[in-house]
Amino acid sequence: MLINHDTRCALDCVVDLLNTAPDEHTPDTLTDVDALRAFIVRNTISGVDALDETDLAAVRNVRERFGEVFAAPDERGAAELVNTLVASAGTTPQLTDHDGYDWHIHYFAPGASVADHLAADGGMALAFLLVAGELERLRRCAAPDCHRAFIDLSRNRSRRYCDSRTCGNRLHVAAYRARQRESAENRP
Repeated sequence: MLINHDTRCALDCVVDLLNTAPDEHTPDTLTDVDALRAFIVRNTISGVDALDETDLAAVRNVRERFGEVFAAPDERGAAELVNTLVASAGTTPQLTDHDGYDWHIHYFAPGASVADHLAADGGMALAFLLVAGELERLRRCAAPDCHRAFIDLSRNRSRRYCDSRTCGNRLHVAAYRARQRESAENRP
C-alpha cells in the first residue's frame, strides 16, 4: 500500500496519541499541558501557539474518538465515526509549503485549535485508509499485557505486535521457554 508522507505522519500521530491513553497496564501519559506540549513537539505539529487546560481536554476527547475508530466493528461504523470527527473539526483543505516541506495539504483551518488540527489531519488519514479498503491495518498489540495501537503497514498485513523487538520477542521467548520446560518434564 502506498501512503504519502503527510498521511503517514498523520497516522503516526494518531497512533502516538492513542498510546498516551491509560489501560490496565499503563497510566495516562497525557495528563497536563506540559505533556501535551511534549506530544506536539514529538510529532512536529506546526502552527500551535499557547496551550491551556481547554486544549488538553479537547485533545483527550479527540484521542477517545480515534480509539472508537480503531475499535469500530466494521467499515460502515468506522466511516460514520471518521465523518463525525472530520466534520466537527471544520476541515478546510488548503495547500501549504511551510517549514521547508514541499507542497502538501492541511485539512484544518488556519488558526485551528490543536484538537481540531489533530481531528482533521488524523481523521482524513484514517479516511484514506478506509477508502483504500485497508481498515484492517488499524490494530492493537496481540501481547496479552499490551494493548498499544499500531498501523500494520507490512506488505502481507501480518504484523501482530506493536513492536516485534519488545512485545513480539518477549512472547516468542516465553513460548520457547514453555516448550523447553514441557520437553524437560516429559523426559524419563
